[in-house]
Amino acid sequence: MTHPTHATSSAAGSNFARMTTILDEHGPVVLPALLLCDFGHLAAEVHRLEEAGALGLHLDVMDGRFVPQLTYGPVVVEAVRKAATVPLEVHMMVEEPERSAPDYVRLGADIVTVHLEALADPRPTLDAIRSLGARAHLAISPRTPVERAEPFLDACDGVLVMSVEPGFGGQSFEPVALDKLAYLAALRRERGGRFRLCVDGGISTATVGPVAAAGAELIVAGSAVINSQDYARAIRDLEALARGAT
Repeated sequence: MTHPTHATSSAAGSNFARMTTILDEHGPVVLPALLLCDFGHLAAEVHRLEEAGALGLHLDVMDGRFVPQLTYGPVVVEAVRKAATVPLEVHMMVEEPERSAPDYVRLGADIVTVHLEALADPRPTLDAIRSLGARAHLAISPRTPVERAEPFLDACDGVLVMSVEPGFGGQSFEPVALDKLAYLAALRRERGGRFRLCVDGGISTATVGPVAAAGAELIVAGSAVINSQDYARAIRDLEALARGAT
């Protein structure tokens, strides 16, 4: 789907198709999260991650209201879009995401993820994101029953299962995410759904295999990649463990 207001480059568009092909043919893909990268050298970090084999990048937008932490917003997303050739996922941990989600599509986000907990009815926001040419994903926090997402599965392209509480650093992986992933994977098989399964939080060499075995396809990894000395090796090792578990 394309739309003239969607600023994704032609390179990112073709690379989204490449990422999809790799997902379908080889298994889970790791999306490095930029939150811990060196923002003083943002473009260089993006290029370094792409050269390391990252097939997509994950950006955490936090408003200091929906979650305690305040990170970045449209200016940084736009700068990353200019530097990156791979697809971008913008994870909106904000109140009233319906107000700004279309702006992130216009800035070039390929996936816009909004939280179920931030919306009385996610469907109009998911529809708006898709109408502008991006993929719409729905995130659910650890304490949110997975069943609450069921009425909206037909309106989203993916479900992001949080394996830590959003907006807090240094948390341990919450195993409840495994049950949610497995539940959604079974539901997708039963209903013939096409939504992707994603996971974010506490991903390491110890947890990446279990989340993949439970059904995760797009796996967000922050410190496991950014705090490593060798981005390429970190991504390669995580993806190998994930694919080996499926």
